[in-house]
Amino acid sequence: MVILITGASHTGKTLLAQRMLEKYKYPYLSIDHLKMGMIRSCKTNLTPEDDDALTDELWPIVREMIKTAIENHQNLIVEGGYIPINWKDSFREQYLDSIRFICLAFSDEYIDTHFDEIREHRSDIEARQDDGNCTIASLKDDNRRYIDGFKTAGEKVFLIRADYEQMIQSIIDL
Repeated sequence: MVILITGASHTGKTLLAQRMLEKYKYPYLSIDHLKMGMIRSCKTNLTPEDDDALTDELWPIVREMIKTAIENHQNLIVEGGYIPINWKDSFREQYLDSIRFICLAFSDEYIDTHFDEIREHRSDIEARQDDGNCTIASLKDDNRRYIDGFKTAGEKVFLIRADYEQMIQSIIDL
């Protein structure tokens, strides 16, 4: 089984991956680690702010890693924001049967009432660099992009409206 976790910034993708690793003992791949490895090794001229171009560059590598894991009957958790809306188009049915997709997003109301808490937890698993450009408006825009994009593609979006921990635990227990 391959578990794909994507979602808007600050929604806890890495936290969810870490907790799934602890429960299921599946290894996980952080697409952010792959991104930073490519950037720091000068294998790309892109920067961490080049989201769309990074998706185009990273997804073909991640896609083939997923296929390899499935072909070898290996479990893997892949998390990061660089999973394209049309990710399913990259796989034949035999692969899709072995992939569980999870998209996390906050509702506008959750962001309004929990913004400070969201920012306080931004580095629970990985240290974030400068987070000064994170505003209520930017978080809402980012979440809306994931909600609209993945829902339009027919994907279920796990929308966090109230109890964050309860939602994360319910996803893990599925």
